[in-house]
Parts: sequence; structure tokens; C-alpha cells
Amino acid sequence: MRTEQLEYMAAVTRLGSLRRAAEELRLSQPALSETVRNLERELGVDLLERKRSGATMSAEGRELLPHIVDVLDAVDRLRAAAGEQHRISRMVRVGTVNAATVPLLIPVVREFRAAHPVTQVEVVSAQQTEIHRALAEGGFDLGLVNHLDGDDLPADLDSTELLRGRPVVCLRPDSPLAARDAVTVDDLLAQPLIAMRSGYVMHRFVHRLLGGRTPSFSYSTDGAELGKLMVAEGLGVSVLPDFSVVGDPLERQGTLTCRPIAGDTTGVLLMLRRRRAESVPLAPRELHEAFVRRGRELGGGVSGAPLSGGRPAGW
Repeated sequence: MRTEQLEYMAAVTRLGSLRRAAEELRLSQPALSETVRNLERELGVDLLERKRSGATMSAEGRELLPHIVDVLDAVDRLRAAAGEQHRISRMVRVGTVNAATVPLLIPVVREFRAAHPVTQVEVVSAQQTEIHRALAEGGFDLGLVNHLDGDDLPADLDSTELLRGRPVVCLRPDSPLAARDAVTVDDLLAQPLIAMRSGYVMHRFVHRLLGGRTPSFSYSTDGAELGKLMVAEGLGVSVLPDFSVVGDPLERQGTLTCRPIAGDTTGVLLMLRRRRAESVPLAPRELHEAFVRRGRELGGGVSGAPLSGGRPAGW
């Protein structure tokens, strides 16, 4: 059980509907509804009565409400007593699709841990859709995701552009394709393809790139890190953002290399996302700032200001 779940439930009760509570909390209504359902499953009672006209507090919910308020009051007293230390020493959870892990993520975590030695940082590998859901529900503080040029930005999350790149074919240096300046789609179709599982942006990009055609053989895997290992072991080639390959230890050791895709000009961005909130605790805020600084050092197009909708700035 998380404090956020109780706070959300209190907001639903105070405002009288999921819709109004979602608007005040700046959450999507489905995300808020799912959070309340998770709390109901954990407690074993229905806190809300759901009807076509809307959701209202159930009899069981009304009976438990004083206890929810007591818990939130106790949390507020604890925060007040701990002061700023509470905000600094908490755990920060980051969801990632494993893009730019070595050049970006690891240096940022190292820098942050040096500045905040009592703050735990948990890095969780997940699909893009899972990261967005966890951000909306408060399960993640920050999320690193890929974003294709032209895609809409999620309306309920703040997005900050960290890096810009292009999809490339990741392969071994001894592959016959490594001798070419660029890899064609026909070349790609003739190779065993290590593809990201459905739910990743690069899965959608490859499906669009191949135009419905099927490669000679394909694997399906979770995340760029495992995909690169499979390439390094000679199982096939993969299509990844260039910032996931360049600077990787396997690439520096000469085990991996990459080539552009002939005729393709698609842009792919690495985005840092977080849930919109009036107040952001100090630890996630400073980790966010560390990501922005590192993005600038790597030459990314970071403005530092979150993007709120439409096309990313500069495209």
C-alpha cells in the first residue's frame, strides 16, 4: 500500500467523483480508477460504488474513511517532523527502456549517489507502456523512454528531450553488412532479426520499416541491453537507436558496431518523463536536473524545459 493511493482515495471522497479527482490530481481517469482498484484489491473491500452516472463512496468506504484520514494525518506529522530530510532520503524509482544506459543513465546515477548518499535509487527495466502507467500511478518518479519523430506526447506527463538520434542496425563487426555504408531493408530481411517485444517504440518502428514483410528468422526480446548481448553472441542483428549502441562497452571493445538504414531519415529521441504535479520532492527533482545536465554534455538538444504537448521543440 502506498501513501499516494490513500491520498487519491481521499481526493475522490472529497470531490465526489473520479472525474473531478482526476482533474485536480492531474491524472487520467483510467489511471486513477486503476489505482483505486489496486487499493480495493489490497484491502479486500469495495471502496466505491460504480454506476453509469459515476462512482460514489460505498458503505465500507465510508466506514474506512476515518482510518484513511488518520493515516494521512500521521504521514503529514511525520513529514513535518522530519522536515527536508524526508524529501532527501526517500527512494527514487526510475523506469527505463534501456536506452543510452552507459553514456547517460549510469553517469547520472553515479553523480546523484555521490551528492545524496542516503537516497536509494532503484532502476527498473520496463516497456514504454508500463513506464507511462507507473508514472501516472506514482510507482515511478522518472521514466526514460524512446520517442519517434512525429509521435504525440502523452498529455498527462511532462516530457524533457535528452538526446536525439536515428535508428541504426546493430551488428557484429565481422558481419558482411558491416562492410557497407548503409543497410537496406532487403539486407535486413535476409538476416536473423532480434526485435524488441510489442510495447517498445522500436518494435513499432521496425514493423513500419519492414512494411509487413517478414525477416528470414526473428527473435523477440525485452530491452536493448539483452538485444545487444544477443547480437554480440552472433544470433543476428537488431535495430536500435544509435545512442543505445555508440559508447556501449561492447561497442568500445569492438564486439558491436552499427550502420545507418539506407533511405530512412526517422528521428528518435530519448525522453525523460515524469507525472505532472504542483510539488515535486527534492530527490526526484535533483535527479531530473542531473539527467538534463548529462544530456547537454552528450550534445543532446536539451532545453531544460518540459514539453507539454504537440511536437518536440526543434523538430
